[in-house]
Amino acid sequence: MQHRIVVLGAGYTGAVVAGRLAKRLHREDVAITLVNPEPDFVERVRLHQLAVGQDLTPRPFREMFAGTGVALKLAKVTAVDVDRKTVTVTATSGPEREDLEYDTLVYALGSGWNDGGVPGVTEHAHDIAGRPGALRLRERLARLEAGRPVVVVGGGLTGLEAATEIAETRPDLDVALAVRGGLGDWLSDKSRAHLRKVVDELGITVHEHAAVTAVAADAVTTADGRTVRAEVTVWTTGFAVHPIAGATTLELTDSGQIVVDATMRSVSHPDVYAVGDAAMATGPGGKPLRMSCASGVPMAWQAADALAARLAGTKVRRIPIRYFQQCVSLGRKEGLIQFVTADDRAVDRALTGRVAAVYKELICKGAAWGVANPTAGLPSRRRRVVRQATRIGARAEAAA
Repeated sequence: MQHRIVVLGAGYTGAVVAGRLAKRLHREDVAITLVNPEPDFVERVRLHQLAVGQDLTPRPFREMFAGTGVALKLAKVTAVDVDRKTVTVTATSGPEREDLEYDTLVYALGSGWNDGGVPGVTEHAHDIAGRPGALRLRERLARLEAGRPVVVVGGGLTGLEAATEIAETRPDLDVALAVRGGLGDWLSDKSRAHLRKVVDELGITVHEHAAVTAVAADAVTTADGRTVRAEVTVWTTGFAVHPIAGATTLELTDSGQIVVDATMRSVSHPDVYAVGDAAMATGPGGKPLRMSCASGVPMAWQAADALAARLAGTKVRRIPIRYFQQCVSLGRKEGLIQFVTADDRAVDRALTGRVAAVYKELICKGAAWGVANPTAGLPSRRRRVVRQATRIGARAEAAA
C-alpha cells in the first residue's frame, strides 16, 4: 500500500516540498497529492510588478510537475481534521466537495494580508498579498487619473517595493508612504541613505511615525490625528496566517502558526509537517523565523528531507536555516541588498543602485527556478519506503 502524502498549498514552500519528495522517494511507494486553487505558480515576490501592469511569466504546475508522479488537485481547502487525518476540499471548477485521506500531511497554506483590525481597511484598501488582490489593484491604478493621491501603508519590504514600483511606473500620480517608525529604520546607515535618495528622486512623500488608525474611501487617518488624502490605499503592514489551522487540534501560537520542531514536524501531531508562513520555527539564537521566502524555502527542504528519511528509515539530517541578506527592489532600475547576520540583523555591508537591482532580479529568478527544479543537485536514486517507518526513523534519529 502506498504512503499517502497530501501537500496543502503550492506556493514557494509547498511546491518545493512536493517536488523534493517525489525525487527522494520511490514512486511505487508513495502517492503525493498537491492541493492548490490555482493552476499556475504565483511569484509572490513579484506581485507589486503585476499590480502596476507588468505581465509575469506563466508557470503552469502541470508542466512543472510533468513526469514526477505528483498529482495536482485544483481545489480550495475548506477544513482539516488532524485527528481523523482527512482534508476537505472544494473543486475550483464546481461545488463538488471531497475528503482526502492522508498518512502524512504537509501544511503550506501560507499567509494573506492582515488588516490589523484597523477600521475601513477591508472596505477601502487594496492588498498585494495574493494574485487576486494584485490584479484588483492593477485595474484600479489603470483607471486612476493623473495627479490623484495613492498612499501605501507599511514601511516593510512589501511597502517599499509597492510604493517605489507605483511611483516609477506612474510618475503622474501623487504617491505617499505611511510608516509606523522611521523610513528603513532597521537598515544600516548606508542603506537608509540610499533608500531616502531613491524615494526622494521618485517624488514619494514619506509620512514617518505615522501609524494609520483608520482608512476611508478618500483618506487615511494617523494616530497623531493627521489626515492624508488617498484615492487609492495599498495596505502592506504585515501578513496573517491562513485560518484553517485555527479550527484544528494542532498546537498553535497566538498568531495561529503551527508550532514545529527543528525538522518542521508538528510538536502535537507527528504526522503533520508545516512549512513557510504557516509554521513557527526558530533560527539562529532561538529567534523565530520571519515570514519570508528566505525562511520558507529552507524550511521546505528540511521538511521534505526529514519526512523522506523517516519513511525510508534513515538518519534525519538537519538543514541549517539562517539569513544572509534582505533584497529590496526599488522600481526596475534601483535596488537595495542589505546584508545581515545569521539572525537577520543588518550589518554595514550593502549593495545599492543598478547592481542591486540586477542582484534582486537574479534572486527572484533563482527562487522561481528552484520551485520548478526542487531536486537540482540531488542524487537521482529514490529511496524505498520501509514498513513501520515511523518507529525505524525514530530509532535512527535517536541514535544520531
